[in-house]
Amino acid sequence: MSSNALFFGWNRPVIGRERMSAEHFGGFVQYLNGLQQKGTISAYDIVFLNPHGGDMNGFFLIRGEPGQLNALTASAEWVGHVTRAMVHLDHAGVVPAVTGDMIQARMDLWLQNLPA
Repeated sequence: MSSNALFFGWNRPVIGRERMSAEHFGGFVQYLNGLQQKGTISAYDIVFLNPHGGDMNGFFLIRGEPGQLNALTASAEWVGHVTRAMVHLDHAGVVPAVTGDMIQARMDLWLQNLPA
């Protein structure tokens, strides 16, 4: 199923790896800026959540064309960033997502599958 966004969320840095996490965060933002300048992604947002007692404290929402996002997530550089993040972040994960114009198609699919 196509997606036009990537949700890359995390809880917090692993204890003792906070500096590694901060350094990688800066490098990952530079990486995303480069992808945006090249047109590989259309935009991204960084969200830090206020303390709430849950196990998610921040995420990147990366938007782009489905084909370009598929190619991105298959690239060695992307896989390297995600793998590195898993070493220093607790509960790091990437989930394909839909936003904008693709929401209606996903809602239509959901409605088609409701019981009669």
